[in-house]
Amino acid sequence: MRDLRDRWNEQSLARQFFFTGGVVAITAMITVGTIVTGLIEEAVTRNSAASTALYVDSVIAPLLPDMRSTEGLGEMESRALDETLGQGALGTRLMAFRLWRPDGTILYSKDKELIGKTLDTDETLRAAFAGRMAAQFDHPGESGGIGGGHGGLPLLKIYNPVLQPWSGEVVAVLEFHELATDFAHGLRRARIYSWISVATVTLGFFLTLSLVVYRGSVTIDRQRLALRRRVGELSRLLNQNKTLHERVQGASRRATALNETHLRRIGSDLHDGPAQLIALAALRLDSETVLREDLPADERMRETHAVKSYLDEAMREIRSICTGLVLPHIETADLSSILKRAVHSHENRTGTKVDLCMSGHAVALAPSEKICIYRFVQETLNNSYKHAGGLKQEVRQTLEGSSLKVEVGDAGRGFDPATVLPESLGLAGLRDRVESLGGTFQIASSSEGTCVKMVLSIQAMEPE
Repeated sequence: MRDLRDRWNEQSLARQFFFTGGVVAITAMITVGTIVTGLIEEAVTRNSAASTALYVDSVIAPLLPDMRSTEGLGEMESRALDETLGQGALGTRLMAFRLWRPDGTILYSKDKELIGKTLDTDETLRAAFAGRMAAQFDHPGESGGIGGGHGGLPLLKIYNPVLQPWSGEVVAVLEFHELATDFAHGLRRARIYSWISVATVTLGFFLTLSLVVYRGSVTIDRQRLALRRRVGELSRLLNQNKTLHERVQGASRRATALNETHLRRIGSDLHDGPAQLIALAALRLDSETVLREDLPADERMRETHAVKSYLDEAMREIRSICTGLVLPHIETADLSSILKRAVHSHENRTGTKVDLCMSGHAVALAPSEKICIYRFVQETLNNSYKHAGGLKQEVRQTLEGSSLKVEVGDAGRGFDPATVLPESLGLAGLRDRVESLGGTFQIASSSEGTCVKMVLSIQAMEPE
């Protein structure tokens, strides 16, 4: 049962409607057709019987005696009825004729053997004695009754009450069976036309509703398919966002660790370089050569120049360290200005040539994206100068759809990216910086050169 229900639910709404609507439409058509044809047959039978009864009553009634006091028909009345029923239209159309008394006695019949017999009255005959004309149509093969059948001919059985002229009392009932061949043909045509009409209306109604349901089902299926695709896309985006979120979290953790490493390296550089030189200068200032005034002036001057040289060297190292830490004013600069500053700074510092190629329209960037791009170009150009000697250095910036791409390449001998240690401050720091902004970081290196690429999504960029 569950399998059938599941298979049924898998069908489209149009197919479900075609099946259930077809069953309902056929059932309704049969029901309505049966009711309509039954009403038509009943109405036509009653109208035809009323016309025939009126005609027969007008012919037979004058031949009957006073039925209230008559125990039986006399020879004259019987002969008049025989002559009247044996010739003309009545003789050819009336297959049977009986005159009933209220107690069930047959006063007259074309079948002489029935005259004078008292029989049980049926419901139709009792309705006629109650004052209502009754009619019954016997289809071919159904005729019979008292006195036997009539060779399978269609008959219209009519029971017409005979009323007393002054009082309106039912004193007898005329039962006659009319040959109804034409009536049967007309009734058959009426049935056929009725069934055709009901079937046509039902079919037209069903087809109209089916068309509406089919169009609605197609629309629903199309929308359902689009919704499934949309849900699939959203699921993929959610998975991508989840993966990206995990990458960003990992990049943030690694960036925090790298910052600590940077701070330790800066502290180490300050301790091992400028701090040592300043300490040495302080020791020289405390020497007797500087403190004793009785020493020759030229000797004291040499010592003073030595201390000054130590301090100058410490200042140079401090400035060198600060140069790598302090960025130029890029908060208000656009993308092209940022790339030009990074390239010109590298060219001035190393004396090498860098090709710069930019394409695409202006893009609004937040300070975090600007800093990321500047550091990316700065660090990758430094690596290119350090490991490839600055051979054919180039920087390319492109805008493809919603992606901003920046590539830095050279024509060096290349390296294996897999050999880069995770604790490496350069490339690892760049990767974490780019991924923390939701971007991607790629390295492609071979014997013909190295290309480092970063990609940021413009849609995800919102200026701060």
